This record gives sequence, C-alpha cells and structure tokens, in this order.
Amino acid sequence: MSTVLTTPDTASAQAGLPVRDVAFIRRAQPVLEAYASYFAPEVRGFDNLPTEGPMLLIGNHSGAATPPDLPILFTRWWRERGIDDPIYGLFHSFFINLPGVGKYVRRAGAIEAGHEAAENVLRSGGNLVVYPGGDHEAFRPWSERNQIDFAGRTGFIKLALRTGVPIVPVVSCGAHETSIVLTRGEKLRKFMPHLRLMRVKVSPIVLGPPFGLSLGMPTLPLPAKVTVQLCKPIDLTQLGFGPDDAEDPAVQSECYEAVTTSMQATLDQLAAEGTSGLFAR
Repeated sequence: MSTVLTTPDTASAQAGLPVRDVAFIRRAQPVLEAYASYFAPEVRGFDNLPTEGPMLLIGNHSGAATPPDLPILFTRWWRERGIDDPIYGLFHSFFINLPGVGKYVRRAGAIEAGHEAAENVLRSGGNLVVYPGGDHEAFRPWSERNQIDFAGRTGFIKLALRTGVPIVPVVSCGAHETSIVLTRGEKLRKFMPHLRLMRVKVSPIVLGPPFGLSLGMPTLPLPAKVTVQLCKPIDLTQLGFGPDDAEDPAVQSECYEAVTTSMQATLDQLAAEGTSGLFAR
C-alpha cells in the first residue's frame, strides 16, 4: 500500500483555519488550469480586492452539474495572490461526501457548507467563496442564463453581518452557456424522495452530450467563453448595519437587495459586451 505524503498549510493551521494541502494544490494547479483554459476564461478585477483577508466572495452559480466557476476562480486566485493566500469554498454536502471526490477537494480548500464552518474561516482571517443560489441557480433554465437568482437566500448576509467582513461580488458571464438546462424540474422532484435525502432541491431536465436529453445527468461542458468580474467590496457597516442586525429580516432584505442588484447590473454589463458565452469566440 502506497503512502500519500501531504504538506499541510501550517500557517492556516496555526490561525485556526481548515488545513489545506499546499503540495497537493501545486500538483493540481496545472491540471485545473488546463481544464479552466477550455473556457478561455478572463478574470478581471483583482485590483479591487483588499490586500489581505478576511473577505466573503459571493458568486452566481452556473453550469448545471459541471459548473466551471470554482476551477476558474481558484486557479486564477492561486496564480495572482499565491497558494499561501488562504481561500476556501463552501461545497454542498452531497458533492463533498462523494467517495473518491470529497477527500481531494477538501485538500484544495473545500469545506462542507454550514454556518459554523463558514464563520470559523472568516473569523480566523481566511477568504471564503460562497454561491448562495446553490443548485437552484446552477440549474436555472437557459432563458435565465443572465440572471442572478439566489432564491431569496440571505444566509450570506447574516454571515457578513455577524463577522463584519466585506462582501466581494464575483460575477461570471457565459458559464451558464456551458450546459443547456430546459427546466429545474421542481414538480418532478416530489416523485423522487431520494433527492430530499441528498438535500437536492431540483430535478432538472438538461440537454447535452453524451446523453442528449436527460434528467440532471452531468454533461460534457460546451466550449463557452467565461468572463469573471471581481467587483469592489461592499461593506455592510457603511450601510449602517452590524452584528446586532444579523437576525433582523428587514435588514437582511435591504442588504440582499443591495448586493443582488449590484451583481445584476454587472452581469447585464458583461452580457451586453457580447464577449462571453457559447458564440463569443
């Protein structure tokens, strides 16, 4: 039996952050960059970021069962800010617990979605990527590909208010043209009780290779060009809110609208450029 040698991120461990395997990240980076290059990614706006964390990066989730969001963002982050700059991503429990998958993504900075784990990362000085829309947004229909849709989920607002960290909107355009989703299939889900056990909220119908028309099967991504814009941080304290407001529904709603409206304006601008998507090359 062979032994896998790991090189833990000792600085992160000392800060109380989840331990990443920096040697594994260095080995995986070229592979992930090769995958990301398939989408001819353009990542803009690193000059908008604070020089150091913590920060809460909020993105729109796209690409159905094979979203390219995180590989594009993480590989460019490692290249621009270095592997030692601690960045983590919240992952759905179904994905992160898949045999043969979860242990590898954890080594690269994935953590299972949960309030306590997310708050611990930010309070310990780490940077955290969250896609609030989850599977609801990742499986939005093709006709809604240029829409921000977090389904009214305000958990990220409460997280930012409790920890006092800035929100950095991460807006991608073109990623939802890598898959063709016809419908989320919410009505179909009630006939599939096993999906509730997996905490999956959709039962989508998708179109793409190699299965053609299928019920949520992973498809080979189409070669759409993806543009990602890192926006200027949104400091909720400048709106007059703080930790004591985290459980106030009115405050949550106001902050949610501020963030999603800003992100939608950026997505509209990127879409209007016409340089992203399946037919942009």
